[in-house]
Formats: sequence, C-alpha cells, structure tokens
Amino acid sequence: MTVLLAPIDLSTGTILSDEVYSRIGAAILDGTLVAGAHLRDTDLALQLGVSRTPVREALQRLERFGLVEVAVGRYTRVSEPDDRLREETGVFTAYLMGNALRMALSEASEEELDGILHAADAVVDSARAGVPLLVFEASAAMFELVTLATHNGVFIGVVREAGLAIQRNLRGWTPFVAGPLARADDYLTLRAQIAARDADGAERTLRTLHGVG
Repeated sequence: MTVLLAPIDLSTGTILSDEVYSRIGAAILDGTLVAGAHLRDTDLALQLGVSRTPVREALQRLERFGLVEVAVGRYTRVSEPDDRLREETGVFTAYLMGNALRMALSEASEEELDGILHAADAVVDSARAGVPLLVFEASAAMFELVTLATHNGVFIGVVREAGLAIQRNLRGWTPFVAGPLARADDYLTLRAQIAARDADGAERTLRTLHGVG
C-alpha cells in the first residue's frame, strides 16, 4: 500500500467525519489522488488513522457530488470530470452564487460588505488582466465571503459540501470564465450593485455574466 495521506490528529476536537471528507477531497483536488485511482476504505482508514466508518461516509458524500464513482462490488474510484459535468457544475454554481448574493446583501454587516467589496475589486482587476485562472480564484475568494455573510447555517453547509466539486470541476476550466471575460465591464457593474446592496441587480448581472438567465 502506497501511503498518500497523513494521519488525522484526533486530539483537535474536529468532527471526524467532516475532517475525513475534507482530507480525501483535498487529496483529489491537489492530485494526490488522481482520476481513476481506486479508493479502498481499509487502506484510507489505515493511512488516516481512523475506523472504516467515517471513510465510508466520506466516500458516499464525495459520490453525491461526482468526485467519486462507485460500481458496487467492482470498484470505488476517483472520477474523471467530462465537459457535461463541468457545464452542469457551472450552471449550478452560477445560480447558487446568485442566491448567495441575494441573501448576503440583505444580511451582511457594513464590515462584511467592505470585505466583499475589497474582494470584488480583486475580481475586477483579474478580469481586466484577462487571465482565466486569476478570475476563478478571485471569484472563489469573494464568494466565500458572500456565503458567510448570508448568516444562514443551512446555506453555508450546502455551499461547503458542494465546494469541493465546484473547485475540482471548474478550476482551470476556461469555458466557465470565457463568457465573463468577454464581458469584463460587467464586473464593474456587479461591484457597484454590491456596494448599493442592489440584490436584484447583482443576481441578474452575475447570471448574465455566466449566461444562465
């Protein structure tokens, strides 16, 4: 057995199932566990220093968001995202983040809004630079703040659960930001609408940027 994952420190008080999920998910994102790699719960449990139960739970959660594929009795392995999955993830993300903006702009404190605007400035700068990966990274950082500013525990949990799939399926996939880059000035409009707490306008602009309505 090749050891790929470091043991989890069980003394930190973190929720074990969440930590196992995050650890395996991160290994998929950074390529430690490559597409097609077979995932055996016994091996992963031994590497992480935990029982098989939280590993099985983590693999089930990863399967729900398409990072892992399972053929019962045959294999459990890291999936290979195709263009259809990436496109579906892109549409899902655009709608999800539009809803996040709508919620956050009615709930965010002035301090939180300032932080979001600072992050929005980075998105505008990256769009002007025309570098797709910079746009993706800056947008991800901004929407992490937007999500927290919703102050809605259920919504934050959903985004956190889906975040691994969004990162894996869209990071580095140029078509997700190709449309927005062609309309880079719309990022300035979005920034102004966020500053004005114009939830309707911000949601509409975001969806227009990504061509989803």
